[in-house]
Amino acid sequence: MKKKQKRLRPSEAKILKFELKDNDSDGRYAKYSLTQYQIELLFGMRGKTIPNDTDNIVDYKSDPKQEGYKEPFFLSAYCRKTDSILSIEDFCKKYNQPFADIVSHKFLPLHYSEPSYNIMFREKHIDIESSEIDFNGIISKHINRLDIEKVAQVTYNDFDMLTYTDVHIGMDTDSRDNSMYATLWNGKEVMHSCDSMIKTLLEERSSDTLIVDELGDLLDGYNGETTRGGHHLPQNMTNEEVFDCALKFKMRLLDRLIPFYTKIVFNNICNDNHAGSFGYFVNSAFKSLAEQKYANVEVNNYRKFINHYYIGDVCFVITHGKDDATLKFGFKPQLDSKQIEKIDQYLKNNDIYAKAKLIVFKKGDSHQALFNMSGSDDFFYYNYPALSPSSQWVQNNFKRGRRGFVIEKYKGINNTVKPVFL
Repeated sequence: MKKKQKRLRPSEAKILKFELKDNDSDGRYAKYSLTQYQIELLFGMRGKTIPNDTDNIVDYKSDPKQEGYKEPFFLSAYCRKTDSILSIEDFCKKYNQPFADIVSHKFLPLHYSEPSYNIMFREKHIDIESSEIDFNGIISKHINRLDIEKVAQVTYNDFDMLTYTDVHIGMDTDSRDNSMYATLWNGKEVMHSCDSMIKTLLEERSSDTLIVDELGDLLDGYNGETTRGGHHLPQNMTNEEVFDCALKFKMRLLDRLIPFYTKIVFNNICNDNHAGSFGYFVNSAFKSLAEQKYANVEVNNYRKFINHYYIGDVCFVITHGKDDATLKFGFKPQLDSKQIEKIDQYLKNNDIYAKAKLIVFKKGDSHQALFNMSGSDDFFYYNYPALSPSSQWVQNNFKRGRRGFVIEKYKGINNTVKPVFL
């Protein structure tokens, strides 16, 4: 690789990892042999753009109209004022990060695309005070009883199943008005999605029993952060509005389905990485309302990371995929040997192999519809799509994605799976 000679100030040479040289006899700074990448770093530090031809260039103005213009290199830990790399404490002050919560840190070397600090912060678990939300006022809106006119029964299958996940109520997908795929996600759109689930489910109805599985992240966060804290989330609702919208969403689903089923069971995952305890409060309120309002409704709120229940010879193992405190990386959308081992240990520990003829492992979190029935000889591995649109971060880093829900029908251990995309 061809190198080019450039004069560097001692501070610049130090940052670029050169052994310092004495200045020339005429007092000018010493010359160093720089690779093209080191030249880019140098121009980034000097706040200049990088021309196509850097030979014999000393100063180059940041004019986008000039031929060869290139965006300046971003060195986030570099302070141009002091001409040095920021200390970890100053770095935290500059980017408004909690220095006191640092567990460990290291400076990424210059061969990274954007040299900076890699910091691990102490996780915070958010304690939500119930006094901060007017639970009684919100719940009272949903207590009105309805006169239910039952619809004719159907018994083609043992039970129907509706599965949805990652509703992320309160998420703002276009907080800066510059999203690649701006998608409105407010209370009105949440209810439209609820109505779509109801309409499709009734069109597909094949039983008098309905199982509704909600696999976590019903809410996007609390006080604009995830359940673990320290991770800011752009949101378009207050805590009270999120609570009210979520409870309205769940009661709307129940009230409009109850005439068509003699029994409805709701299974709610309340251990996830976005909603956490706040999601549990919503589902706890929903349980009280639903079971008080209707005798043929059962609501189960699961607080463990992995849970399971049986219907006949089928065991459903349900999880969000990530938990509320400990897991940095949860279950992946693609099944691999490590995940098979983790699931296998859970099944053995709970004696599920001996009790079930069919085992279905169900998860959310990945926002993908992937149904793997052959990756393991012992169980099915199902990923469910998010009901919400993709966040702005996901849109910009990956792609727009597809959102939806899934309807399943069971007759014994025979089942059909129908993903529905919105």
